[in-house]
Amino acid sequence: MPSPPAFPDSPDVEPGRPRLRSERDGVVSLTGLDTLPPDLDAAAAVVSSLLERAFGEGQHRVEAEIRVDDAATRRALQRAGLRPEGTARGRRLGSGGIPVDVLRLARLATDPAPGDPGAFLGMLNATLPRKRVIAQGIITDGEGRLLLCELTYKDHWDLPGGVVDPEESPAQTLARELREELGVDLEVGDLLAVNWLPVYRQWEDAMLLVFDVGRHPDLADRAQLQPTELRGLHWVAVDDVDAHVAPYVARMIRSLQHREPGGTIVLEDGSPRHDETP
Repeated sequence: MPSPPAFPDSPDVEPGRPRLRSERDGVVSLTGLDTLPPDLDAAAAVVSSLLERAFGEGQHRVEAEIRVDDAATRRALQRAGLRPEGTARGRRLGSGGIPVDVLRLARLATDPAPGDPGAFLGMLNATLPRKRVIAQGIITDGEGRLLLCELTYKDHWDLPGGVVDPEESPAQTLARELREELGVDLEVGDLLAVNWLPVYRQWEDAMLLVFDVGRHPDLADRAQLQPTELRGLHWVAVDDVDAHVAPYVARMIRSLQHREPGGTIVLEDGSPRHDETP
């Protein structure tokens, strides 16, 4: 069987750069991904430009296959909106001829663009187990206010943090999210709360771990925000959080005010387990 034709006007003739390859009518694949720039934003921009070109020329699906342990390329592809679709065991041969698993990702022309709420939720549903683990941090200014993030993909503000990746501890996740989204390296301190979250709107249930990240009164001024995730940072008094956060977040923040010093509290939907108040 002959090889699929090169994508029209593709730079396939130029080795050493990412490019498009025709697979079948309306479907192209990304190749040369091992030559993506090491910087995450730059790599995602390269992939996004190829996607824009493919969809602009009438293709309906762009797909890619990468080694399951290639976390850097996976992040770049997901940042550009490609969703994981499954693992093919032993599909490639690694060093010494040993079979290795590959992850297939794809984006359709009809998928919401990265940054849209639908794209964020679609990516979560494609990448995460049904019960998710989330790590967030409490950062204060020393004057009774805590830091809240104004997000691009939902109306409510929230504590800094994110979903725990495979083979990553919750504390590592929080440190990574602070580095990626706020541009700061902060020490993650003690675990303050374990909070089970029931189904909320489009979200499945989850376990939320909240850590103490300390006092950093200048953080809102020195942070370098990731524009695809955050619109801004705000210092908010505990008594004022209800106007800005989801109800379960407000309950959790108030519950944290009653935590014994040095202890960890166990919550369900933001309230202590013995509290049956809805």
